[in-house]
Amino acid sequence: MPSASRSPPYAGRVSEVVEDEGVLPEPMATTLAAYERHLTAERDLTPHTVRAYSGDVVTLLDHASRLGLTEPGELDLRTLRSWLAKQQTLGLSRSTLARRATAARVFTAWLHRSGRAPRDAGASLGSPKARRTLPPVLRADEAADLIRAAAGLADDGSPVGLRDVAMLELLYATGIRVGELVGLDVDDLDRSRNVVRVLGKGRKERSVPFGHPAARALDRWLEVGRPALRADGAGPALFLGARGRRIDQRAVRTLVHRRIADVPGAPDIGPHGLRHTAATHLLEGGADLRSVQELLGHASLATTQLYTHVTTDRLRAAYRQAHPRA
Repeated sequence: MPSASRSPPYAGRVSEVVEDEGVLPEPMATTLAAYERHLTAERDLTPHTVRAYSGDVVTLLDHASRLGLTEPGELDLRTLRSWLAKQQTLGLSRSTLARRATAARVFTAWLHRSGRAPRDAGASLGSPKARRTLPPVLRADEAADLIRAAAGLADDGSPVGLRDVAMLELLYATGIRVGELVGLDVDDLDRSRNVVRVLGKGRKERSVPFGHPAARALDRWLEVGRPALRADGAGPALFLGARGRRIDQRAVRTLVHRRIADVPGAPDIGPHGLRHTAATHLLEGGADLRSVQELLGHASLATTQLYTHVTTDRLRAAYRQAHPRA
């Protein structure tokens, strides 16, 4: 069951929901609060996802109220399209417009399904296709340099240094998300098989293998680093922050950016860049797309296919550089 700390951002103060200088009509604010409860309690989405979905819906409802609508059930396709057109005049990117159109369709489908609207106004709402840019990734030698540089700083056996090496090794070895990394407990590691149990998006569990270098770094962290850093309240958390409790995502992002800066010529990437790097290197090494999809926890194969464009682009660049008739 979701904890009380994950209550909707607007719960208990629906009359105060504000978008810019406008205030939502009470029926719209009340419906918004109910929608957030649905996203939290029934769909079990993270607080970040709930805020993103509800934030987009707020802009839609604010636009509708300025057009004279007072009930969410009054939304129609014309209103939705005029809202998207207004967003476009504000200079929003195609990817943001596509995301907001998706948020609107999810919201109107819920309105209809829950009996709050006579029809699903967003069922026919189109959205611009987002341009999928190729994410920056490390070369294999740069990834090795990253780990080597971090390991060199951990030669003194400091708990924080051992932790940093273990986290970097695991991020690169598995391609897990930073949120999945910080949520790991000690018992999620299966050292007999070199597998880590990960709770991904939608609370879907998957098992991801890791190699011997990551296993050695984890062993040193668990045997030497974690006991020295652990404080009351750490619980079963695998990775701990400087104060001895479960590390947070911001600290991991800061660590990755700082360590990447130690690698000459490497692109400035964060934990998600290491995830891209892991996927790219898997495909370049001959892994099939379905296996990479399962390892990364992608719901759709189309998401994983982005990395095939990355590897093709890298091969094309290598060809242009090396072939005499390129």
